[in-house]
Amino acid sequence: MSSTYDPLTLPLAAFARSGAALQGTVPLADLARLRAQAVAERADTAAHFDAKGSERFDATGHPQIWLHLRGSCRLTLECQRCLRPAELDLAFERDFRFVANEALAAVEDEESEEDVLVFERQFNLRDLVEDELLMAIPLVPMHPSCPETPRFSVADPDFDVPAQEQTHPFAALAGLKRTPSAD
Repeated sequence: MSSTYDPLTLPLAAFARSGAALQGTVPLADLARLRAQAVAERADTAAHFDAKGSERFDATGHPQIWLHLRGSCRLTLECQRCLRPAELDLAFERDFRFVANEALAAVEDEESEEDVLVFERQFNLRDLVEDELLMAIPLVPMHPSCPETPRFSVADPDFDVPAQEQTHPFAALAGLKRTPSAD
């Protein structure tokens, strides 16, 4: 049996229980937080994702809902070296396990290798894809090799300050200094 799933209202339990898979593309225009990070937006910019649900049983025999998610996007960010636009490939691949409530998620997330999220009957997969792509943005986006050599000067060569002789702040004290007497 084949079902079509909506990434905005994914029935998480049924998706996982059936071992279903979902692939999709979301235009950058629909991902406001990710779009806000871009310095330029091409019309064809989109995020791609691939999700697969599964139900696994823990040591006590209780079923657990799992989601394996991969995503990617090509985003134009500002290079922090040359301050010019740089197209960077963002990608992630994660496994998520779902638990009943926020308190349990906080405890188990600290103790487990996988990411732990709170179960929702109608899960917004698109928001999770956007969250993961935001976390995939490098802290310091840079070109692998900048197209132009960046300027690393702190002084503006067009600014010319006339050289003025500066007086030492204690020069006046030198005149007050006593010379030793020959007594």
